[in-house]
Amino acid sequence: MNYGNLFIIIAPSGVGKSSLIKALTNLHKDISVSISYTTRKPRPTEKNGFDYHFIEIDEFQKMHNDKVFLESANVHGNFYGTSKDFINHQISKGKDIIVEIDWQGAKQIKLQYPEATSIFILPPSIEEMRKRLIKRAQDDLITITRRINAATTEIKYAKTCEYIIVNNDFDKALSDLIHIINATKLKFQVQASKNVELFTRLGVTTE
Repeated sequence: MNYGNLFIIIAPSGVGKSSLIKALTNLHKDISVSISYTTRKPRPTEKNGFDYHFIEIDEFQKMHNDKVFLESANVHGNFYGTSKDFINHQISKGKDIIVEIDWQGAKQIKLQYPEATSIFILPPSIEEMRKRLIKRAQDDLITITRRINAATTEIKYAKTCEYIIVNNDFDKALSDLIHIINATKLKFQVQASKNVELFTRLGVTTE
């Protein structure tokens, strides 16, 4: 069976993971990004169904009770969830997909997809992360402080990931991310699933 690759990208707010993912998918059109459901209110630049599926708390709770989500978590007082059917459908079609998520959700997904590739993006410093959050002007100072405080806890979970990228220089970080994606696609089991006829003809076995 030709299964797609699942990439889990984790980072605190202000590290630049969304910008990196956007740049990556602009270069690699064959990689999709899972759109999460959230009860958070949209920011001025965000579009429903493109950045997130913005829903009310009662609808989120119903979806949670109906086991629609592959994972769900409460992050900074808002609920987030990833569609189980969407992920399973994309992977079963051989499509590579990225889930942009926090460490709580990553832990839940890893339990169900242990073969998923997890990537943690670190800031060069907490102070630099604070500057980026202030510069993007999407949150008030109280929210920014809360995010910074949470980041000190979130960063500790970087050790649970297979790969670490330090986003000090954007172009270098993007290059590192692309290398991880390409290397994952070249793993033996991935190549074996995509080239069954060739492996059989050449006598390459998976045992």
